[in-house]
Amino acid sequence: MTNIILALVDGSAYSKSVCDHAAWASGRMNAQVELLHVLDRLAGTGKSDLSGSIALGARTALLDELATLDEQRAKLLQQKGRAILDDARAIIEAAGQKVSGAHLRQGELVETVIEQENHIAMLMIGKRGEEADFARLGAHVERFVRASHKPVFVASRAFKPINTVIIAYDGGASSQRVVDHIARNPLFAGLAIDVVTVGQRNRETEKSQEDARAILQGAGLTVETSIIAGQPEAVLGQRVEENGACLVAMGAYGHSRIRSFVIGSTTTEMLRSCKAPVLLMR
Repeated sequence: MTNIILALVDGSAYSKSVCDHAAWASGRMNAQVELLHVLDRLAGTGKSDLSGSIALGARTALLDELATLDEQRAKLLQQKGRAILDDARAIIEAAGQKVSGAHLRQGELVETVIEQENHIAMLMIGKRGEEADFARLGAHVERFVRASHKPVFVASRAFKPINTVIIAYDGGASSQRVVDHIARNPLFAGLAIDVVTVGQRNRETEKSQEDARAILQGAGLTVETSIIAGQPEAVLGQRVEENGACLVAMGAYGHSRIRSFVIGSTTTEMLRSCKAPVLLMR
């Protein structure tokens, strides 16, 4: 697998954060960055026939004019897309990192992005899109996580150098994969690791955390563990506030209350309110 971070940029307020996070991760992983901007498949096409019941000759002329306007709009959207990619490249290269490619594609957003993932190590997207429509973005995030076989890094609105990783850990298969990923990936080397289980303290949760600690400490990481009762979004949100410059890492599928947190309406609420970037894994 090529060591590449695929960064999705759309020209929104979050695009700069995506670029800053991609540059940060690229430097730590010794990875290259590929940039991708996706144009909607219908961009530039007329969505309705505005000619109505105009007389035949005028109708034909109007249809020709509408077709010309559609073509001009499509060209402008392509120019805008290239400008977005050029700006993103400049941000990443100014940070001293390499951009291996900048791609303009047309199609359905999630499908187009997932088609590019075979050769990448991580997908990086913004928390919100160009329209700042969180409901649509929340759906996109869940679709990305369900469709992608790679870690999905959801960048927050503004970049802060990250010094702590909070792992939302329930002992399930996907959260175990998060622990294994963090132990093996140089992105996390030297960062403080905070393993948080939301639930009741018992022998099962204690043993699960001991296993996670052993894997992470075996990789040379500094680890703290805690078991806290409460609602996952509230517990993790407070943890983010306490740590400041941090990254929240979690599995996309669990076997406890974390499951309802990660898949469902609480995901959107956490992403909306959490000021930290979030790394999601299947």
